[in-house]
Amino acid sequence: MKRKQCTSLMAALLCSTSALAYPGHGHGIRHLEFIGEATFPTGYVFDGVELGGLSGIDYDASADSFIAICDDRAQIGPARFYELTMDLSDGYLDDGDIVFTHMTEILDADGSSFEAGAIDPESIRIAPFPGLLYWTSEGDANAGLAPFVRVMNRQGQPLDEFELPEAYLPNANHGIRNNLAFESLTFSFNREYLYTATENALVQDGPAASIESGSSSRILMLDRDNGKAKGEYIYKTDPVTDAPIPTGSFSTNGLVELLSVAPHTFIAMERSFSVGVGNSIRLYLTTTLGASNVKGLDSIEDARRVRSMKKRLLLNLADLGLPLDNIEGISFGPTLPSGERTLILVSDNNFNSGGQFTQFLAFKIGRY
Repeated sequence: MKRKQCTSLMAALLCSTSALAYPGHGHGIRHLEFIGEATFPTGYVFDGVELGGLSGIDYDASADSFIAICDDRAQIGPARFYELTMDLSDGYLDDGDIVFTHMTEILDADGSSFEAGAIDPESIRIAPFPGLLYWTSEGDANAGLAPFVRVMNRQGQPLDEFELPEAYLPNANHGIRNNLAFESLTFSFNREYLYTATENALVQDGPAASIESGSSSRILMLDRDNGKAKGEYIYKTDPVTDAPIPTGSFSTNGLVELLSVAPHTFIAMERSFSVGVGNSIRLYLTTTLGASNVKGLDSIEDARRVRSMKKRLLLNLADLGLPLDNIEGISFGPTLPSGERTLILVSDNNFNSGGQFTQFLAFKIGRY
């Protein structure tokens, strides 16, 4: 399917052959070495608006800075993303090393401010073209609002939007589940494609995650230039990690972010939460190689046999021995003085003053 009509500026940028250099990742991530955390309390105010809800993050190597998107549904403040710097010059991340420098309002497709409840920003990536950002909204299945992938400039002004396959559009007994849609976004290793994914299965693909079983999330591969869906793959999440307390309370587990690390290969972040227990965060290495391409299938239950993406545990964050907040964002970070690349995680505090906080975690990447 084609995208909606591009602006002339967008078309010119997409036709340009002078893409920004993208730092190489290497192919083999052997392990992640924890090098510190920094936190901000819930209620911290930046630029006159409460800071929090950081659901996606990406590193801008050209400026040695980050962008982070806020999942506030334009209810606490405007739809927005932040710019921030991170000082890892001593090889570690500590409180005081992160400085927020700018807040930008994200505008709706017509250039106006989003109305409250009309948006749920979740992930953001810096494009391989100067000045462009790609981002997702999870939509709102209960309200009939579809998820989307859009393009904007650094001033938050809309430039383009992808047209999604109908399988994702919410209606009765079909499409995305509420609050379990496009939490993730990443470019392919060669930067030619975009990948986003549902947090849990589409309604017609199977059940949501439970204590007993995982859920069949769909990973959607989109052509960056023409907007067409090029592939769809099934990623099977783990079951919910812990039974909630008391029994019958809310619990969930889902695919909340993707990060390309090699051709056809990604870090997949799974976040499990159970009332009375808290968060469980796991990072997996996963690949589309060998997985069934279910593109065009409205329901995978119509298929005779579907091979899910293989995955291997990279890190269980419980092994860090730290209180974990609602980690939802992941990005490569700057190169350390010692020469190693870094991996940065960030949490969405849900603007919950009852014990949650904004948490940044930093890791040094060990390779084969």
